[in-house]
Amino acid sequence: MQLMDHQLEAIDQLDNGKILYGGVGSGKSATVLGYYEKYESPKDIYVITTAKKRDSLDWEREAARFGISPLRDCSIGGTITIDSWNNIGRYTDREGAFFIFDEQRLVGSGVWVKSFIAIARRNRWVLLSATPGDTWLDYAPVFIARGWYKNITQFKREHVLYVPYVKFPKVKGYLGIDKLQRLRNEVLVEMPYVRHTNRVLNYMDVSYDKKLWDVAAKRRWNPYENAPIRDVAELFRVMRRIVNTDPSRLEMIRTLLKSHPRMIIFYNFNYELEILRGLADEFNVAEWNGHRKQEVPNTDSWVYLVQYVAGSEAWECTSTDVITMYSLTYSYKNFMQSQGRIDRLDTPYTDLYYYILTSFAPIDLAIRRALGEKRSFNEREFEKTATSW
Repeated sequence: MQLMDHQLEAIDQLDNGKILYGGVGSGKSATVLGYYEKYESPKDIYVITTAKKRDSLDWEREAARFGISPLRDCSIGGTITIDSWNNIGRYTDREGAFFIFDEQRLVGSGVWVKSFIAIARRNRWVLLSATPGDTWLDYAPVFIARGWYKNITQFKREHVLYVPYVKFPKVKGYLGIDKLQRLRNEVLVEMPYVRHTNRVLNYMDVSYDKKLWDVAAKRRWNPYENAPIRDVAELFRVMRRIVNTDPSRLEMIRTLLKSHPRMIIFYNFNYELEILRGLADEFNVAEWNGHRKQEVPNTDSWVYLVQYVAGSEAWECTSTDVITMYSLTYSYKNFMQSQGRIDRLDTPYTDLYYYILTSFAPIDLAIRRALGEKRSFNEREFEKTATSW
């Protein structure tokens, strides 16, 4: 298996208990298997990944290129087992194996984190991530697994400063930053890579019903239930629905499909999905969401409808150069991860086109501004700062 220079450099820096950090599509899977082949073989391999990546057999195909198989008689090293994070608890009794934790899901101190720490203490392991941590608490499970802290209680006692006198714990800041930075630098192995692709982001202006918006935002009336809006959470749901169901969005999609007959479309809500399913009258439509898990069609023209949370990461498509975002996501992470679905090392395209549908409604403008500042949109912050809706 021929690896690129940036992958070979990362292999030399990797070791047990480190985080291989690389952008979406930078080749982390091949790199960690190259590390296994050089330093960890013939241990058995266990890959804990997303359900979609497990079901797509991506890891089996990648491992086969290194001569590694789920079958003992067909593998030149150990055998490989791929499972999802939901099933991580099944492997806490394994010892002496090599674990690859793919697409980090280690947040807080729940069952997944406890299982991860139990596995890490009995086996060799590497964690793969495109976004290793937004806060210092995100690193706590790895630092605990490395033995630097006894448990999350010790970590919080030494490093987390909370806002006093609030009903629920709220982090005010962190202590001992120098130590945390030193520990982070010790575990992170970055894979810098100069891509051959160029992302072309096009923000496409669409309309919204200003009169209906005023009914909800100013009169606080829910036009879908014909009843008063009960709270702020409902207000945001109604405002987003008014914006995201405007007919101009589907019209824009149809216009784009005339020049881009193979298109991935990301969306947020079920009511958007119902609108987008109307494209099935003219196009081969497949879906990946909580209802259906279909593969990308293998035809000359198609539309692939993907819900942000269900499908913004852990799969790839090199048969198109176009992604359209029917509506904006609150999450900056999902915004970037979804773009990475077509931005892969082996894509035959150089220019990749992203069409982001957005209106001049206050909610769309605020979300777009947050994503442009590389942060997630927060409803409460918007509510406090909004002068007019």
